[in-house]
Amino acid sequence: MKRKKFLFLYTSVMTIVFFCLFSNVAFAADPKLVTTLTGAFTKIEGYIVKIATSFAAVAVATGLLMRKFSLGDEKKIYRANNLIKGSITSYVLILCIDLVLSLINTVLA
Repeated sequence: MKRKKFLFLYTSVMTIVFFCLFSNVAFAADPKLVTTLTGAFTKIEGYIVKIATSFAAVAVATGLLMRKFSLGDEKKIYRANNLIKGSITSYVLILCIDLVLSLINTVLA
């Protein structure tokens, strides 16, 4: 009877010691799926910013050319100004979203 109690107590204490000693190693690692998704998210975010930069540059250049070759037509000048304003506004919004996502990523990491 005493031997069974001793074995139970010894096993319980050793189990607790084992979990306390090795819990940092066993439970502190990031899952592989989370790491993969975070890396993919970062790459996609970079690609979106690069594409948005080129699209915004093309839209602003198109607006400037429309304004230049409008020959005084008010409708064309108005459309060109709206195109320039819209493209710059959308590019600024994309950059702000990039900053917000970076902030969220640093807070979660």
